[in-house]
Amino acid sequence: MGSGWYDALKNETAQPYFAKLKEFLVAEHKAHTVYPALADVYSWSRLTPLDSVKVVVLGQDPYHDVNQAHGLAFSVLAPTKPPPSLKNIYKQLKSDIPAFHIPTTGDLTPLAARGVLFLNTCLTVRAHTAHSHKKHGWERLTAAALCAVAQRAGARGVVFLAWGLPAQKTCAAVGIDETKHLVLRSAHPSPLSAHRGFLGNEHFKKANAWLEEKYGPGEGIDWAALRD
Repeated sequence: MGSGWYDALKNETAQPYFAKLKEFLVAEHKAHTVYPALADVYSWSRLTPLDSVKVVVLGQDPYHDVNQAHGLAFSVLAPTKPPPSLKNIYKQLKSDIPAFHIPTTGDLTPLAARGVLFLNTCLTVRAHTAHSHKKHGWERLTAAALCAVAQRAGARGVVFLAWGLPAQKTCAAVGIDETKHLVLRSAHPSPLSAHRGFLGNEHFKKANAWLEEKYGPGEGIDWAALRD
């Protein structure tokens, strides 16, 4: 885990629930394939340091098929092609950001390095079994991570992108101060719901407009940094 995040979350990792979570993960690794690889479970914390966060994209479960999850919500590494939800995210980015060119790959690392925290509420999953690590403790840790972002002392406001009801419920439970931060809510980008309010939500345009209005020109995210 990145050092700034570790400092912010070390009290959580000392709690009994986290010890039980580790025991559960040891057993899962002995009996099953688990994604992402151990080295990537906290990659979000290394790629996006706590003090650099400008935008939070909240996911649910890591991808559970081969060569997909690598620790960033919605992201996949080459040569894996972008999954359907990510394709819809790209469609909305193209609509919002004229300079954005839809890449053929799904690696969101360049955006993570520019202050976009791609955080899943659950950080691991059993291969081919969605939500298999739900309610074993990850949700409490990642809620604490969201609180750490929202409560940074003297820090600037952040844009939280809450796509789908689970993400919206998580943001509500954390109690984000919307006089300081911007929470943008819509349907999830999955093919089942994207046409019910995700496509056309203008979240990327709105996020940049808010960041630049509050903090000045150039303070938005360079979404066009994603390139093949």
